[in-house]
Amino acid sequence: MSKTLTIALSKGRILKETLPLLEKANIIPAEDISKSRKLIFDTNHENIKLVILRATDVPTYVGHGVADFGVAGKDVLMESNTSNIYELLDLEIAKCRLMTAGVVGAPATTGRLKVASKFTTTAKEYFAQQGIQADVIKLYGAMELAPIMGLADLIVDIVDTGNTLKANGLEARDLIADISTRLVVNKAAYKTKYDQIQPIMEMLQSAVEGERKS
Repeated sequence: MSKTLTIALSKGRILKETLPLLEKANIIPAEDISKSRKLIFDTNHENIKLVILRATDVPTYVGHGVADFGVAGKDVLMESNTSNIYELLDLEIAKCRLMTAGVVGAPATTGRLKVASKFTTTAKEYFAQQGIQADVIKLYGAMELAPIMGLADLIVDIVDTGNTLKANGLEARDLIADISTRLVVNKAAYKTKYDQIQPIMEMLQSAVEGERKS
């Protein structure tokens, strides 16, 4: 009897863009996820289940082996402990950029920088690599307020269109990383369930390549 495979999916925009790829890989939820308050879903395969999580929790569930697969943004993976996770595939969806941003026309800060971000680990690593001394302040939202109100000199945040920055008198500065959504797998599961995992990965890879060509 085949072992159950659990795939952890990130809520929100990533989920909307992941479901069509899963469908092309012949993994279809048994009911409409968007119309349900459930968090665990059966699929058209008796041995495959989908779990819907906050994006930041996906690496934790996969890392601890509670979920075999996971779908998460590279920004989340950069912030997480991924020692028990393999990154298998770039799904090439929910693309954006992780960037520094500051007030338009503001002079360069001398001395230690104050930086606000929810991506504190990545921000600290980035400024250390640049040889810049920075105090990183953890925020969970409304990053644009931090430079405006004097809490920070710069922010490190996800930039998609840049319209929110412009609306608040900020401008994108330096690119830290190009972000897209990745398929990850628990290292132990990759060994013990390889025969089940490999075909799914190959079908998803074909779906990604098909999207790229269309």
